[in-house]
Amino acid sequence: MNIRSLTRGDGVVIGAAVVLFIASFLDYSSYCPQGIDCSRIDNPNAWDSLGILMSVYLGGVIAAALVIVGRAMPGRKVVGLDLGQFGAALSVFALWTAFWTILDISSAGAGLILGLLATILLAGAAIAGPLVPFLKAPLLSPAAPAQGLQGGQQPYGAQPGQGYGFPGGQQQAPYGAQPSQGYGYPGAPQQGQPAQADPAQAQQAQAQAQAQQPAQGGAAPAGDFTPFWFAVPVARPLYGEDGSPNPIAELAPGTWYLAVEQRGQSLIAQTQDGRRGVLQDTTGIQRG
Repeated sequence: MNIRSLTRGDGVVIGAAVVLFIASFLDYSSYCPQGIDCSRIDNPNAWDSLGILMSVYLGGVIAAALVIVGRAMPGRKVVGLDLGQFGAALSVFALWTAFWTILDISSAGAGLILGLLATILLAGAAIAGPLVPFLKAPLLSPAAPAQGLQGGQQPYGAQPGQGYGFPGGQQQAPYGAQPSQGYGYPGAPQQGQPAQADPAQAQQAQAQAQAQQPAQGGAAPAGDFTPFWFAVPVARPLYGEDGSPNPIAELAPGTWYLAVEQRGQSLIAQTQDGRRGVLQDTTGIQRG
């Protein structure tokens, strides 16, 4: 899983799970009878009680793992529920058990108190993570797409020595727009034409270039599509090219993906692990 696809809610879930695991080794109870040297008393922790260990501590850690895996692999289900939904339900169960357990013990120890606080954070982040905009934001700021691959190769579709969106590199036009300058477009020098040409020849070359442009809306033909890097503003599903209704992956904000083909208003996107699919909703995407 790419760490840059993690959201702030995922970070809270992971942090709560770590605290919950540490709390399982702390004293479960702080009971100390009067008149006894409590320094010699070895109070039990959660690992001395199998029921509380599995229902609160390890149950919460498993719930956090299900939530994170469910975000990374959408569509996987357990008992009819998505992995993320099943993990959220398990985190609520861990919170429920910890709450009534701490009420039932008159001398709760640090392990039980810390475990209750961790389950509150865990359940809250698991439920509110996909709903609250602050928690849906990327955990890390997006990184620019790499300029080269192993062996010195350039990114797919990039010009040698330049990258999309980098200073000094050739900037790409907005999505769906036509470049205003370049070979084959009005006002640009044609191949083999000198920089200073006769006005009559320039007008003739410009008329030929305009005649070659597409008739509808000035959009470039599909064969002239140039691959580019892009990022999505919010998490969006990526569907298979075979038209399957179930998504094969989820594009997460904060990660750059490569658009390799255009099909109508949709894009064929390639993930960092090499999977390709159809991005149907292209509104608000950020080009690299």
